[in-house]
Amino acid sequence: MDQVVSATAEIAQGKLQGTARDGVLKFNGIPYAKPPVGHLRWQLPEPADGWSGARDASRFGNIAPQVTSASGEVLGGTPGTPSEDCLYLNVQTPACDNGKRAVMVWIHGGAFVTGAGSVGTYNGKFLVPRGDIVLLTINYRLGAFGFLNLRDASDGKLPGMGSEGLADQVMALRWVRDNIAAFGGDPDNVTIFGESAGGMSVGALLAMPSARGLFHKAIPQSGASDIGYPRETSAKTARWVVEKLNGADPREAPWETILDIQKDLLAMPRESGGMPFGPTVDGTVLPRRAIDLVAEGSAAGVPLMTGTTRDEWKLFTVAAPNIKTLDEAGLRRLTARMVGEEHVEAILAAYTTGSPFDRWNDINTDHTFFVPATRLLDAQAKHAPVYAYRFDWASPMLGGALGSCHALELGFMFGTMRLKGAAPFFGSGAVAEQLSDDMMEAWIAFAKSGNPSNDTSGAWFRYDGGKRATMIFGDGNPHMTSAPNEARRKAWDSVNAARIGA
Repeated sequence: MDQVVSATAEIAQGKLQGTARDGVLKFNGIPYAKPPVGHLRWQLPEPADGWSGARDASRFGNIAPQVTSASGEVLGGTPGTPSEDCLYLNVQTPACDNGKRAVMVWIHGGAFVTGAGSVGTYNGKFLVPRGDIVLLTINYRLGAFGFLNLRDASDGKLPGMGSEGLADQVMALRWVRDNIAAFGGDPDNVTIFGESAGGMSVGALLAMPSARGLFHKAIPQSGASDIGYPRETSAKTARWVVEKLNGADPREAPWETILDIQKDLLAMPRESGGMPFGPTVDGTVLPRRAIDLVAEGSAAGVPLMTGTTRDEWKLFTVAAPNIKTLDEAGLRRLTARMVGEEHVEAILAAYTTGSPFDRWNDINTDHTFFVPATRLLDAQAKHAPVYAYRFDWASPMLGGALGSCHALELGFMFGTMRLKGAAPFFGSGAVAEQLSDDMMEAWIAFAKSGNPSNDTSGAWFRYDGGKRATMIFGDGNPHMTSAPNEARRKAWDSVNAARIGA
């Protein structure tokens, strides 16, 4: 193993002193925007100031204020100190030269309330040298600090449109455009990719005017473009937060106080809707619901690759004893609440395999992830090449109860399922490592060329509304299939679009 040594780079803001190990140069904790504190709380991000001398880039920057999640721990923890001063990114590259390498910008998930670019599973030590690419991971404002529609909750008296977290992501992409050449990257070959809320962020960026031209390919994973709360919906959340402040000015309240209020709301899923903090269709950052803008060509010319895991929802129900004992009447009641009484029979007729618990997992997997992915593929196929995948590998954790759950593909796509302590969740062994190789090669190929076909996992066929060609990972060797779960997909065609997705 190579010794850790210093590495240097110089960008417009100043010099950076990073580290080098195992052929990868790392520059962590680089500010891409001014700290959104004080009068900048709930304002759109502003470019970061420069510095004199060499800035230490050996450590991760602060992470956004958040409550520790169990899923974050499974993915390797989230190094960093919580602080409103959290707008930092991390760069990993084979060399700071004129290599003009493909650039991959990772947007983390966590329901828009947890996560950071420093999560252990997002380590690029395997992906970067394998693909000779430049990898960035970014932080952005989360929860009440990035997605609180105070403007409508206060009749315009308070700042905060409910999409500042998305605006942070755009600012990070502007930083990439202006600085990535100093790290051997090509600013004209940038792929954005992310999972869960990160995938939804990618789905939103495809629609946003301010992001146009800042990236050239996109990989939303387990998250798509059926995103964007109506202003009145997100204003209700903001009013709840303001009310709990008991008259204190939100602009002056300690961030810890606001985070405590956020924590209380998240503990009441029935009242909060499950994911109360997310992008608002504010009319500026996100002009309209993202899927509608993509269908109209907002990301024309941007190749897309998207997909899901087979059993997404099992991550969320494995520890829910009341759901495990669900009966037929309970399944019908929950489904009617989700889709409306007029659609419940058509939806249930498409899900006939397994117990009510199994079918509820399948319904939620499709409602929140699979159907939005197909809707995005259909929308973007009119404007650029699109490709689909599904991940079928099952986690060994809890005796296999998780199945191919949400977030499981991450360790394989990054290669970090090989890291110490990762095996209980991801699995291990020669077959698992080959699956990881297959996925890394596909993601790298797509980032470089816009086509995931490669010599390791083979040729991919483009997705269209007829054959719906989909690459299956984790069920034997990678292989293409046509229109998986087509009857289930079609069952959602009559459901109001506003009821689909996050």
